Amino acid sequence: MIKNLATAFMALVFGFLGAAIWSYSGLADNRTRAFLLESPEILPEMAEAYRSQEAAKQLASVRDEVVAPFPGAVLGNPNGTRLLVEFTDYNCPYCEASLEDVTRLIAEDPELKVVVREWSIFDGSEIAARMALAAAMQGKYPEFHEAMFRLGPASPETVEAAARAAGLDLERAQADAASDAVSVELARNLSLAQQLGFSGTPAWVTGNTVIGGAVGFDALKEAVEEAGSEADYAAGA
Repeated sequence: MIKNLATAFMALVFGFLGAAIWSYSGLADNRTRAFLLESPEILPEMAEAYRSQEAAKQLASVRDEVVAPFPGAVLGNPNGTRLLVEFTDYNCPYCEASLEDVTRLIAEDPELKVVVREWSIFDGSEIAARMALAAAMQGKYPEFHEAMFRLGPASPETVEAAARAAGLDLERAQADAASDAVSVELARNLSLAQQLGFSGTPAWVTGNTVIGGAVGFDALKEAVEEAGSEADYAAGA
């Protein structure tokens, strides 16, 4: 199996690292193959690096859409100069666990704007995603977002309870949740997630970096800091 992996990743090695490795190391094909056979632990790392590189290329073509929030679907400072985008699902346990990381990031950085993209991929979660966007239309997205994770998993009963806890006009929210605007947003988020190659939630974008999974506070903080402000990104883009 290791031999097959080594062969499969040969193209990746040279495609990802290119001629620089060849000129630096002077490795011939057989020596490179032997190196991979002796160091199979680097193959997953290389595959992830390649995936991230390809996702960053895709991001360049859709970034404006990714960072533009559904009106009101923002945590932290709506006018913040630093940006983090999260693709999330209310029935995803890793998204629930990541809420603490996001809350801490916001508490430590008053310039952080978190754009949340509702991507309902778990069974039964679409009803919560729709109500979340309806809450955004009433200017109460953060309140619903926190309440839904606290009261979940998503069901008609917990969604209504979260809406009441957030102080929503329930009749208006139910109508907005079924609106074309919300349906279009959910379809857009699905399309963006697919274009970026995300395989699940949570998933993140900051600067030109694309991150998959519940990577934890430290990794998110480092990525946001490396991305800098949106002005810095625009200047370097």
